[in-house]
Amino acid sequence: MERQNPLFRLFLHVAALLLAAVILAPLLWLFVMSISPAADLAAKPLKWWPETMDFSRYATLLSTVENSAGAAFMASLRNSLMVASMATLAAVALAVPAGWAVSRTPSVGWSLSLVIATYMLPPVALAVPLYMALANFGLLNSVFGLALVYLTILAPFTTWLMKSGFDGIPREIEQAAVIDGASLWQTLRIITLPLALPVVATSALFAFLLGWDEFFYALLFTSDQRAKTLTVAIADLAGGRVSDYGLIATAGVLAALPPVVVGLVMQRALISGLTSGGVKG
Repeated sequence: MERQNPLFRLFLHVAALLLAAVILAPLLWLFVMSISPAADLAAKPLKWWPETMDFSRYATLLSTVENSAGAAFMASLRNSLMVASMATLAAVALAVPAGWAVSRTPSVGWSLSLVIATYMLPPVALAVPLYMALANFGLLNSVFGLALVYLTILAPFTTWLMKSGFDGIPREIEQAAVIDGASLWQTLRIITLPLALPVVATSALFAFLLGWDEFFYALLFTSDQRAKTLTVAIADLAGGRVSDYGLIATAGVLAALPPVVVGLVMQRALISGLTSGGVKG
C-alpha cells in the first residue's frame, strides 16, 4: 500500500475534526444549558460557560415525588422505553422471515415494493384511519396501541433492511445445508441468521431510534401519563408562556442517554455478528 501524501492525511484529520465538531457542538451546548442558571441563559452577551454550575434540574426531573415534574418525566421515560422496545421487537420478528422470504423468492418482490410505497405516505394521511382503528379497539392512550402504530412505521423499513442483508448471503450455503439433511428451521437458525446478525442488529438499532424519536403519532394518540412518551413530555415543557430553557435542555440530555446506551450495546452485537458470520461461513 502506497504511503499517503502528508497533506492528504492532514486534510483527512482536519475534515474528521470538523465533522466531530459539527456533530458534538449542539450536544455540548445542550449540556451547558442544562447546568446554567436561568440568569446566564438570558444574559446579553450570552455566556458560553456558567460561572456556577447548577445540577438542580437533573434532580428535579429524576424525582419520583407524586404529581411533580419529575414524576411526569419518569413516567414518560418508561412509556418511551416500553413503546420503542415493543415496536422494535415486533418489527424485527416480522422482518426476519418476511425479508428472507422476499429475498429467496424474487417473484413476490412486488409485495415489498407495495409496502415500501405505503411507508412513503406522510403520517398525517394515515392519522384518521389509525385513530379510528385504535378508538374501535379501545387502544387510544395506550402504550400497547401506540406500539402497534409504530409497528406500521417500523415493519416496512426493517423488512427492507433485512431483505438487503439476506441478498448478500449466498443461497448455495443454505442449499448445502438442506442437502446435508437440515430442515428449513435448522438452516435459518444455524446458518442464515448468524450470518445476518449484523443486519438484524442494525435493523433493531434504527427501529428503536425511529420509535424513540417519533412525535406526531404520540401527540395524537396519547393524552395523559398512562401513555405519553418522552417527546411529547418535552414538548409540554416548552408549551407554557414562560419556558425554563435549562429544564428543556436537561430533559433533552436525559432523553439522549437511552439511545446512546442502546447504540453501544448494538455496536458490540454488530462486531459479534461479523465475527460469528466470518467463522461459520
